[in-house]
Amino acid sequence: MNSQIENQITELKRGAVDLIHEADLHKKIARGMPLRVKAGFDPTAPDLHLGHTVLINKLRQFQQFGHQAIFLIGDFTGMIGDPTGKNATRPRLTPVEIAANARTYQEQIYKILDPELTLIEFNSTWMGPMTAAGLIELAAKHTVARMLERDDFEKRYRGGQAIAIHEFLYPLVQGYDSVALRADVELGGTDQKFNLLVGRQMQEAYGLEPQIVLTTPLLEGLDGVQKMSKSLGNTVGIHDAPVEMFGKLMSISDTLMWRYFELLSFRPLREIAALRKEMEDGRNPRDIKFELAGEIVARFSSPAAAEAAQVDFLARFQKGLVPENLVEQSLVYGLDTGAVGGQVRLTTILRDLGFVASASEGNRKISEGAVRVNQEKVNEFTFSLALGKSYIVQVGKRSIAKIMLKEVH
Repeated sequence: MNSQIENQITELKRGAVDLIHEADLHKKIARGMPLRVKAGFDPTAPDLHLGHTVLINKLRQFQQFGHQAIFLIGDFTGMIGDPTGKNATRPRLTPVEIAANARTYQEQIYKILDPELTLIEFNSTWMGPMTAAGLIELAAKHTVARMLERDDFEKRYRGGQAIAIHEFLYPLVQGYDSVALRADVELGGTDQKFNLLVGRQMQEAYGLEPQIVLTTPLLEGLDGVQKMSKSLGNTVGIHDAPVEMFGKLMSISDTLMWRYFELLSFRPLREIAALRKEMEDGRNPRDIKFELAGEIVARFSSPAAAEAAQVDFLARFQKGLVPENLVEQSLVYGLDTGAVGGQVRLTTILRDLGFVASASEGNRKISEGAVRVNQEKVNEFTFSLALGKSYIVQVGKRSIAKIMLKEVH
């Protein structure tokens, strides 16, 4: 294997889970022509978080090797709603909501990608004008049996839960996107593997060479357990204020730090390996985490903002506002101690931690804006935390705890 191509593929495989197929990727690169590398995002929410950037970072890597980066905004598929990982039909967004979210995506991606070398496409460009006859032709290229091989569809079918016909269209349209764009490579999270493979099949059905599929892992959120998701309250938003972003990144565990380095840092792998060796030799993990937090804050704000955020963080340590070595404590709940549907009301937890004397005082602290979970302000009296997860809970400036919620069995 040509050493230059080998080095390129080694870097492109960094943090990847699946590469289908490496030998074919080598052949495509060896032709000496820039590859058309596609990554699609449905604009279903206005803000991107660091979990989204794992794919965008990978797109950037291809871009740096001279390949054509295609950032596909799924304004058409967004109206269908991706059924991936869903146990019920996903609510459909309106065209107005889709358009508004798409505009924010365009503004945010250039924090990572080179605007001069990035092609932005919308799949409504080719799906909007498609006739009913064209859609029937598209649907004829896949079978119901193959569709039901998809894990979430199969579970819903076996469980007697409804699957709307339009949900079957989602992977077909995503696959056709690869036909329309003549993609050489498609990137996606591991949860998108089925859809990406449909893209390969669709390209072959339309007489094209099948695309390479490269999947990336789903980034764990601040709790280190669940994937990063705004609905779980464990995100780092790329529009977070520098001080807030820095603090959130400093709250992750020392183990999770290396996962973030691998998937989010632009440092060469050899530098990350050197940092890991330094920690093994006795360097304070906090100082290494400073480097991670500083790099990411600088990327989305500025180097000056990252430096100021670190100064603020250290000042808070010195004032005792955030204990440097926060020891995790476990709280155990059952049906008779406040657990309902696998969750516990935050005010109950604050009382059990001794941060408030009663639930009513907890409500008052929430109304004052004094309560935070994972450094995000809580505004709802009914806010609950899920069992089986870790959180950093804070009331005011000095009452802070790192907790693991466990369930009585």
